[in-house]
Amino acid sequence: MQLSAFSILDEYPDLVAKGRDRLAEVVALAREADRAGLSTIWVAEHHFHSGGVCPSPPVLLATIGARTRRIRLGAMVSVLPFHDPVEVAEQYAMVDRLTGGRLNLGLGSGYIPAELEGFGVDPSTKRERFDRAYDTVLAAFAGAPVQTASGGSVHVTTNVRPVQLPHPPVWIAVQRREALPFVARRNASVGLIPYATVPDLATLADEIREYRSFLPKGSSAQVSVALHLYSGDRLPTARKALQRYLDSRLATQSAFYQQRVREDPRLASASAIEEAGFALFGAPAEVVERLAAFASAGVDEVLGIFDFGGLAPSQVRASVRSLASAFNAT
Repeated sequence: MQLSAFSILDEYPDLVAKGRDRLAEVVALAREADRAGLSTIWVAEHHFHSGGVCPSPPVLLATIGARTRRIRLGAMVSVLPFHDPVEVAEQYAMVDRLTGGRLNLGLGSGYIPAELEGFGVDPSTKRERFDRAYDTVLAAFAGAPVQTASGGSVHVTTNVRPVQLPHPPVWIAVQRREALPFVARRNASVGLIPYATVPDLATLADEIREYRSFLPKGSSAQVSVALHLYSGDRLPTARKALQRYLDSRLATQSAFYQQRVREDPRLASASAIEEAGFALFGAPAEVVERLAAFASAGVDEVLGIFDFGGLAPSQVRASVRSLASAFNAT
């Protein structure tokens, strides 16, 4: 199992007033993760709210790529219904070229009502939009003529192709279990965020088995799972930060998560998330020992959310260093 870092880039007005710059913090996090030997630094795309302040992952990933040596660079996700798919292919092909083939590309259809509304996307059409755009992006990566967003009979061939051919590794992020066969049949890797979608590790393991049952024979597709991680001696601070993070999710984020909380209010509680095993806090050896349960459940990569809820950057980097050292020693 691989250990990576995943930043949502959640931002808080009181910390901005004190001079905190989340974009600079994530670049520093990526450099620390690179030095520590983590597999990938993933960033989320969000728009129009402080729950995530990276509207352009290609720009941030190219910046990180120029300041790191070996770590892979991931978008989780590029929200296809918000963009011209030809431009998506062009921009991410450039990231792959500029970074020597280090791109991992996550794709999704969007899930935040304010973002869908802001881009004029009817939620009932987002799946159809995603399907069309997905096929266009992969065809453009492979050098095939593709139809432009304007439609009609105009087709173009992109003039920059990625290093990784026919395309960089692809993930599809899902929240609903019924989407797993769709992802598997595309032979795409899957990204999961269990704290918002499943009650316990046993259910997550069931979902992973179901996903793998639909994969084509011989597939190398992977399961990546996001967990909040903290390794250090300031546990009350980390738990307070996790609660702040969850509160911000409920205020600005997924209608699916909001519905899950209405059904089970415990999902809005940091202590309940930690009890369920989807936030792992403690000494490095303890956290690594608990991560082993996810490997047994079929997880290929843990996307460690280290920088949540306004944790101080120095604490975040120290957590990455200590946990990576313990993880790599096993």
